[in-house]
Amino acid sequence: MSTETQDGDDLEERVSNFLRRNFPQIQMHGGSAAIQNIDRETGEVSIQLGGACSGCGISPMTIQAIKSRMVKEIPEIEQVNADTGMGGDGGMGGGMSPSFPGETSDDGDDDEGPQAPF
Repeated sequence: MSTETQDGDDLEERVSNFLRRNFPQIQMHGGSAAIQNIDRETGEVSIQLGGACSGCGISPMTIQAIKSRMVKEIPEIEQVNADTGMGGDGGMGGGMSPSFPGETSDDGDDDEGPQAPF
């Protein structure tokens, strides 16, 4: 990790700026994205999507895009957990938190995540 991680507020600010810069459509469509937790030691970030994102059919693809882009743009970030708050531990799929292709979960299952409809 770089020496920039010594200033934790800088990392949180960069994650917030990333969300504002890359995903303005979330806000334009009545949704929101908030940082729930940043673990600087492990490089893990938890994001909560809310508002119109809860129940939106394309929120799994939005989550996938966040996961893919954030780890590329912010070197200190190793893993992104994102959820819509719709019962990601089961439920009806729209609120589930997919993993990014190639990512392994804690239970040892490889999950390819949702497939794009095109």
